[in-house]
Amino acid sequence: MSRSRRRTKLRNDDDEDGSASSTMLTETATGWHVLKVEGYSEINGLGVARRLKSCPFVVGGHTWCIAYFPDGLTEDTADCISFALRLEDRCAGTGREAVMVRTTFSLLDVAGGPVPSFTVPCGVWTFSRIGQSCCHARFMERKEFESSYVKDDEFCIRCDVTVLSAGARPPPDLRRQLGDLLASGDGADVTLEVGGESFRAHKNVLAARSPVFKAEFFGGQHREKVAASVSIHGIEPRVFSAMLHFIYTDSLPDIDDGDRTAMAQHLLVAADRYGIERLKSICEYVLCSFVHASAVVTTLVLAEQHGCHQLKEACFKVLKSSANYKQLVVGKTFNIWQALALSSPRAAWT
Repeated sequence: MSRSRRRTKLRNDDDEDGSASSTMLTETATGWHVLKVEGYSEINGLGVARRLKSCPFVVGGHTWCIAYFPDGLTEDTADCISFALRLEDRCAGTGREAVMVRTTFSLLDVAGGPVPSFTVPCGVWTFSRIGQSCCHARFMERKEFESSYVKDDEFCIRCDVTVLSAGARPPPDLRRQLGDLLASGDGADVTLEVGGESFRAHKNVLAARSPVFKAEFFGGQHREKVAASVSIHGIEPRVFSAMLHFIYTDSLPDIDDGDRTAMAQHLLVAADRYGIERLKSICEYVLCSFVHASAVVTTLVLAEQHGCHQLKEACFKVLKSSANYKQLVVGKTFNIWQALALSSPRAAWT
C-alpha cells in the first residue's frame, strides 16, 4: 500500500560568512509504502546479500521499491536484517537528471504504528541511475527482531520517501540592506560629530557591534538621557566613516591602493579603541603584508601599543632579515626605539 502528497518546505543552509554559494531543497512530493512480509520463517536463511522486493510504488513521478535482505546486506551485517530503497524507473522527461530523496524506514507494531526506537531516518540521498539503492545495512539485529517484532510469522516495514529538488537561493543581502540604512539615515537616533563632520547612525546597531558604544549608550543609570548628538575626538572623519561602514556591513569600503597602509594603521587604532576585534584583526593582517624596512620601527611600536602579536612577529622578521638593522633605528626613530626596548626587550637584541 502506498500514498503520496505534495508540499514545499525550505531547508535553511545559512552561511555565516555571507557567501553567496547556497542551495534550496524543495519537497516536490512525499509518499510512503508498507512492505508486509508473511511466512518469515520460510524466507529466513535466504543468504547474505539476497533480497526480496516489494511491489513498485510511485513518488514524485519516479518508481521505487523496498528491498529486504533477511540475512543482511554484507558478511559484516549477516547477523542483522537490512533494508534499502531502490530506484526502479525515472519520471518521464527527466533523462539522466539526478534525483534527491529523503528516506525514513519504520518498523510497524501490531497496531500499524511506527516503533519509535526503530524509526530510522537515512538523510538525503542522491540517485543518479536506475537500480541505485539507499541502504540501511544494520537496521536491527536478527535475534532481537525475531524475539520481539515477528508476530504470527509476519511483520511490516514502512518506508517514507520525500523527493527533493535543488535550486539556487538568492545570496544573503543583510549587509547591503544595513549599508543602505546607514546611507539613508532612516530611523537614525544619534548624530556623531567627528572633526567637523556629522554622521547619523543607530544606537542599537552601534551597541551591537561595539562594547564601547554599548556602554556609552545603554550602560549607565541615566542611559535614557544620552544626548542625541555625541562628539568624538582623536579620529579623522574619513577613518571614522570607514569604521562606521564596517560596523554596518562587516566589510571595508573601497580604499585607494596608495592609502591602504595608512588607512589600515588608523583603522587598527580605532578598532582597538572601540573593541571591534574583527576589524582590528583584518587591519593587522593587511599591515603584516606591507611591513617595509623604512617604517618597521613605527609599525612595531603600533603593534606593541595595541597588542598585535602577529604584526610584531612580522616586524621582527623584517628586522632580522636586514643586514643593517641598526641603521633602521637612527635619527628621529631612535627615541621611539629606546621606548619600545623598555616595553619589549626582544626588540633590543643585537
